[in-house]
Amino acid sequence: MSIRPDPTFHATPRLAMEAEPEKLAYTLLLSPDFSQPDALAVVDFDPKSPKFGQVISTLVMSEKGDEFHHFGWNACSSSLSPLTGHAFLERRYLIIPGLRSSRIYIVDTKPDPRHPKIHRVIEPDEVFRKTGYSRPHTIHCGPEGIYVSTLGGAGPDGTDGPPGIFIMDCQTFDVIGRWEIERGPQDKHYDFWWNLPRDYMVSSEWALPPQFENGIVPEQLLANKYGHRLHFWDLRARKHVQVIDLGENHQMALEVRPAHDPAKQYGFVGVVVDTTNLEGSIWTWWREGGEFHCRKTATIPPEAADPKDLPPLLQGFEAVPPLITDIDLSLDDRFLYVSCWGTGEMRQYDVSDPMQPKLTGSVHIGGITRKTPHPNGKPYAGGPQMVEISRDGKRVYWTNSLYSTWDDQFYPGGVPSAMVKADVGAMGGLTLDVGFWPEFPAGYRTHQIRLEGGDCSTESFCYPSV
Repeated sequence: MSIRPDPTFHATPRLAMEAEPEKLAYTLLLSPDFSQPDALAVVDFDPKSPKFGQVISTLVMSEKGDEFHHFGWNACSSSLSPLTGHAFLERRYLIIPGLRSSRIYIVDTKPDPRHPKIHRVIEPDEVFRKTGYSRPHTIHCGPEGIYVSTLGGAGPDGTDGPPGIFIMDCQTFDVIGRWEIERGPQDKHYDFWWNLPRDYMVSSEWALPPQFENGIVPEQLLANKYGHRLHFWDLRARKHVQVIDLGENHQMALEVRPAHDPAKQYGFVGVVVDTTNLEGSIWTWWREGGEFHCRKTATIPPEAADPKDLPPLLQGFEAVPPLITDIDLSLDDRFLYVSCWGTGEMRQYDVSDPMQPKLTGSVHIGGITRKTPHPNGKPYAGGPQMVEISRDGKRVYWTNSLYSTWDDQFYPGGVPSAMVKADVGAMGGLTLDVGFWPEFPAGYRTHQIRLEGGDCSTESFCYPSV
């Protein structure tokens, strides 16, 4: 607790864009065969540093088999909410959930942000006992606590009751309890986010643990048994208020990205695949007349391929689906970045008009059949996956691993760790940085990136930009 608000907290998205650029990044490292503990790598992002683009340090965790996923900060700009008294927290601790183990690590990034340390480990039993949930997945720092979404309910396979969200204390890190009071029809979970002043939350659906832990289940996918709905919630009442079904063929509605400016009541969600034609799609939701609405606003087609060049899972289709596995929205709400993990493409859309996204940039790297190398000539296995944007919107970073068992199905040749950087043109467009190529420890895969001082997929703002 400090005596003044953390200087990395910003009232508006525009003020965050004007802040000092990122100098460090924290990147999750996964051990796909569980032979070693997962880890957290600190990467130098300061272009003036002699170690720019290099791994400065690696923090190895205490246990094996965690499978880290979407981590986040203990506190962020949401702490400036006028409705809660937590403005004097500091952005100090990283909350790292183990999706496979249900263990949660609290990592202290101070006093030396370049060499973080484990502060506390929350064992799975505490999560199970206090929430009835398992498989923690996504962390968001709210104005009154830490929100954790889960992908599993109780029981050994996580199907004894639906998954949901639970709250942790943002100072002691104790697990407090379930967030939902009235759940409604929600029975699967994935991502969630909110508009704090407008008092609503939106959540999405992936699958239940038996549908993802051992890899994608083709029969379940073709039978449209994965998630395909958006859920809208009254944030303060913790009550489900509306569900929108995108259509059962629109399988796996994953990342949700509300507009950063809370005066805007719209956002985006990416759908991995349409089982009728293998397209990926972007959908825009908005609130009007007290109701939420959603419409498909962009599609990305599959690419034809010779079956001999495809993994067994896709050979019968003779095509590579784009597989939209992540999206991210710049702080000015102008550019939406879309990871096409299957075809090996990062797309940039101008979404100044959220109902008519316009493709303004694209780079290919990796991909199931393209296998496009990095401009430096080095191979890039996998495809663009977890994407993060600098606060000023001038740089975009991404990694290449999705989830260990899914990596192995779609990229059976392996997905060695990789991270790339692309520079953004003033009017749009992407150019990969030839000289940026961090070398990570052997045996790991890279997943999510967090930027020192906050980034576009962690910050929640309480005041509109002027």
